[in-house]
Amino acid sequence: MKIRNWDSVIVMSGKDSGKTGTVQKVLPVTKKVIVQGVNIATRHIKKQGGNPGQIIKMEKAIDASNVMLECPMTKKPTRVWFVMIDEKGKQKKFRYSKKAVKLEKKAPKDCIIK
Repeated sequence: MKIRNWDSVIVMSGKDSGKTGTVQKVLPVTKKVIVQGVNIATRHIKKQGGNPGQIIKMEKAIDASNVMLECPMTKKPTRVWFVMIDEKGKQKKFRYSKKAVKLEKKAPKDCIIK
């Protein structure tokens, strides 16, 4: 999976489509992610002993295919790929949108950021 903890993502489909948030937890076995402020569920907890009953709102996991990484330059959803750098190892690179390519006045193949 290309999504890691603390990445900024945009929800592309589902009831919360268009919302942005940071990834709190990645579940690679089930290919799901937990995003802060997205897919909120309400849970009612019964009182037990001295603890009063309460209603808790918590984030539930959504499928990783329903989110895309957010480009830090354009704040739009973008694809990502990895480049091997000798001294640093594997590094994540974001593709610019066409608008950013026009602003930077670079060739599309050179439009990658760290």
